[in-house]
Amino acid sequence: MIKKSIFYVSILLTVAFISTGFKPYDSQINNGFRVDENEELSYVFPSQNSIDYANLRIPFTGRYFIGFKEAIAHKESQGKYGKINTLGYLGKYQFGMETLKSIGINDSVGFMNNPKLQEKAFVVLLSKNKYELQDYINYFEGKVIDGVKITESGILAAAHLGGSGSVKRFLNSNGEKKCKDDYGTSVRTYLKDFGGFETDGIQAIKNAKIK
Repeated sequence: MIKKSIFYVSILLTVAFISTGFKPYDSQINNGFRVDENEELSYVFPSQNSIDYANLRIPFTGRYFIGFKEAIAHKESQGKYGKINTLGYLGKYQFGMETLKSIGINDSVGFMNNPKLQEKAFVVLLSKNKYELQDYINYFEGKVIDGVKITESGILAAAHLGGSGSVKRFLNSNGEKKCKDDYGTSVRTYLKDFGGFETDGIQAIKNAKIK
C-alpha cells in the first residue's frame, strides 16, 4: 500500500515539475507582414532602399528572368493558360497562330491544353527574336529613344507584342513611328515597362523551333 502511495506521489511531483517549465507564450508582431489600423498591408523585404523595389509586384520575382516572363504573362492574359482574347490570341503569353506555326506548333488545341508547351514556346520565340534583333540590341542598348532607355529585355518584350519588324521600325525612326497593336498598346510601352530584366541567358537561335 505504501509502495503504491509513493508511486502516485512520484507521478504527481513529476507532472508538477514539468508544468513549471512552461511559460505563457508572449505573442509578438511578425515584422515581415504587419497590419496597422492606420496603414494598408505592408511587406518588409531585405533591402531598406525603396529604389531597389521600384517596380515591386507580389509575388516578388525581382528583375530576374522569372520576373520578366511573369510580368509579360500578367500583361497579356493575367497569367491564364486558357485565355483566348477577342482577336484569337492564345494562352498565357497570347500567341497568334501564325507565330506558333513559325516555331513549329500547328495544334492550337494541344497548345492550349499544355502549360509546359506554352512555357517552352515563350522561350523559343524569345530565342528567335533575339537572333533577328541581335544587331539592334548591340547598337541601341543603353541609348534613350523617345524618352525610354533601351534594354535587351525591353526589345524582346516589344518584339513579343508586335514582332521584330515593329521594333526595327520604331528604333530606326528614332521613336517617330508609333507602332501599336490592335488594342492600342505601343512598342514604346513595352520597351519602357519591360526594360532592365535579366534576359542574358536567352540564346539567340536562328529559326528556333520547339523540339
